[in-house]
Amino acid sequence: MSGEGDFIALMRDLAAPDSARALLDDVAVLRAHGTLVLTTDTMAEGVHYLPGDPPETVGWKIAAVNLSDLAAKGARPIGCLVNYALSGDAAWDAAFARGLGEAVARFGMPVLGGDTISMLQGMLRSISLTAIGQATCEPVPSRTGAHPGDQLYITGPVGNAGAGLRLLQAGKAEPADLIEAYRRPMPRIEAGRAFAPSANASMDVSDGLLIDAQRMAQASNVAIVIDHVPISGSLAALKGRTIEARIEAACAGDDYELLFAMPPEFVPPAGSTLIRVGEVVEGEGLKLLLDGQVQVLPSRLGWEHGAGQN
Repeated sequence: MSGEGDFIALMRDLAAPDSARALLDDVAVLRAHGTLVLTTDTMAEGVHYLPGDPPETVGWKIAAVNLSDLAAKGARPIGCLVNYALSGDAAWDAAFARGLGEAVARFGMPVLGGDTISMLQGMLRSISLTAIGQATCEPVPSRTGAHPGDQLYITGPVGNAGAGLRLLQAGKAEPADLIEAYRRPMPRIEAGRAFAPSANASMDVSDGLLIDAQRMAQASNVAIVIDHVPISGSLAALKGRTIEARIEAACAGDDYELLFAMPPEFVPPAGSTLIRVGEVVEGEGLKLLLDGQVQVLPSRLGWEHGAGQN
């Protein structure tokens, strides 16, 4: 089957040109009683979470990944719709609901409705959630507005969740903070509200810093240079700070930090978590510059469904 990008291109002709944003963004924007921001994600067992993950963390994560898209647009959560495949395991379903309930209560995104289906015995679980938010700034920033001269900022380090996944796959339970980063991502709602109004372009980093920066560059018809890959102390203790370790972190998914293209005059306020990671330049494509040297881009920049990844 063709990759994710190929399928999106097929769908673009079917999308509403205004509200669907030509399928170049993570949200749809509808104007009704103010501006609404909508996004949806599906999580499948064995793809987005491991079969052995605690169901509470799965419930949290399906809310968090949608909240992250709202956060990238500076939107205030209003509510969500949940489509859920009943597992036949009442304890699992109840634990999932507890985790989901914790997330929607914490971030003020009540469940408004949805749908449930029954799965055939032995089928893997699949869960979808659609989040609805209220825009807090106009225009709602998209991926398409980056300009040459803009500076790229991210709200935190990358690679923790990817490392956590690999630890779990290897049967390890430590470092716990890396595993927590994979299972319970924290949507950057406050940072989105604070910085999206100043951004020329913004998105969340869900599939990897490199592939998502490339997507912003493509959507904005510019080139992006990544010259810094921030990693946490825990990840550095596990993997080191070599160029190879930083490139691996930049290709890992599930970080759910926010990536902003800010105008050149923007100065991060004291105490903010924003980290400068690169700049927008004339041209097209993505360039990686680490330790003053241009790096060969890896063949896989991040996660893309249908691209033959394990």
